[in-house]
Amino acid sequence: MRRSCSVSLVVLALTLAGRGVPAAEPADDKTAAATRIPVILDTDIGGDIDDTWALAFLLKSPEFDVKLVVSDSGDTVYRARIIARMLEVAHRTDIPVGVGIRQSTDGGPQASWVADYDLARYPGKVCQDGVAAIVETIMAAPRPVTLICIGAMPNIKAALQRNPEIAQRARFVGMHGSVRLGYGGKPTPDPEANVVNDVAAARAVFTASWPMTITPLDTCGLVRLTGENYRKVAASSDPLARAVIENYRIWRRAADPKAKEPATASTVIFDTVAIHLARSGEWLRMEELPIVISADGFTRIDSRGKRVACAMAWTDQAQFERFLVERLTGGR
Repeated sequence: MRRSCSVSLVVLALTLAGRGVPAAEPADDKTAAATRIPVILDTDIGGDIDDTWALAFLLKSPEFDVKLVVSDSGDTVYRARIIARMLEVAHRTDIPVGVGIRQSTDGGPQASWVADYDLARYPGKVCQDGVAAIVETIMAAPRPVTLICIGAMPNIKAALQRNPEIAQRARFVGMHGSVRLGYGGKPTPDPEANVVNDVAAARAVFTASWPMTITPLDTCGLVRLTGENYRKVAASSDPLARAVIENYRIWRRAADPKAKEPATASTVIFDTVAIHLARSGEWLRMEELPIVISADGFTRIDSRGKRVACAMAWTDQAQFERFLVERLTGGR
């Protein structure tokens, strides 16, 4: 039976280094367990498939102590069902699921994967007020929480309105913006979807007082798994990797019923870079830039803007992609 939502937290240390990026995980296992990074994931999973890849990556990363995963934007009940089923696949029903502000009842392209999944069957906690769960988790934590956001952010805007103090007790890591490069690496920026889909929310987030780290399209917009990298994930026996590929097939058929099967590469998996940035800035060139969100959804460098740590270029994208594959497959 589904339990009511409550938040219980244990004392965990959070190591922040450089521009809000955690230091390397200690070699000693006992020390590492005590210094795992407490995180909340806010996601619009069930739209673009990259959120599904990102959630699997998060769950396969031992550096993180995942406190809560919350659905955001659109049909948040549909999205929460995907989160809950993914957590069951991962045997991580210790993680609470939050239902964000519901803006529609339209479902989405991965609906068939959860067609028979009732959120009430989730063995862990389901927080029907996901915004309250975000606020309570941050405020109850003895150490700063890393809030990873990989979608538009009406939940986060609402959380800041309910309790602005959360910005003093968390750091923000997000997949947002387009600073110098646009989609597909084109040499001019675009109004990136996670910003332009809710400009008011993005403006609230980008003017809050928390330290911020983002991967804009300049870096996350270049990541795809192709060739042997993709084949390793597609052929893996790891349950989470299998769930990702199953969802990818469903998502592709929803977009194009005549899509050639099997796929030979991933689409751009933007959101995985935000998960990586929450643990390390390795393989990336970071710049601290003053960022302003324009009314038309652009993320512009402007001296009046908030200073944000931005992943602006790869120093070794191939190594990141290999690392991602290793994490997702667990060697299987």
